[in-house]
Amino acid sequence: MKHIFLDTNVLIDFLANRKPFSIDVAKLFNYSFHKEINIYISAVSYNSIYNILRQSCSHNETIKILSELNEWTDIIDVTKDIIYKSLKSGFKDFEDAIQYNCAKSISNIDFIVTRDTKDFKLSTLPILTPKEAISLVESYTSHRHSE
Repeated sequence: MKHIFLDTNVLIDFLANRKPFSIDVAKLFNYSFHKEINIYISAVSYNSIYNILRQSCSHNETIKILSELNEWTDIIDVTKDIIYKSLKSGFKDFEDAIQYNCAKSISNIDFIVTRDTKDFKLSTLPILTPKEAISLVESYTSHRHSE
């Protein structure tokens, strides 16, 4: 099973149904529902997601969506150590540094999925777009099923 970390931007694409971006992320969630992959997200993503979704949904609707997200993913806590590493990381975007260090805190993360690949130039983990992630997951699952 692949273990993937989703950046906040792709989560918002999916939850706010920002087409065409949401389509690829929906495919990743479909793989997760079928236990082909495991999706991880940072706890800090919830703030941004809430603020974006509240622009078009009520508080109660937004909380319902976030509750569903909580069931679909594994949430990585933002710790003091993650903040420290993020401050020292050299990333130009502090939020991306937190995302990256959350992903790095889980030893079995295979890659990070984001639309802003250029913001993760300092990453030692593979950085993929949603489309690239789907291709990799499809090749992995088809190989596994052919064995």
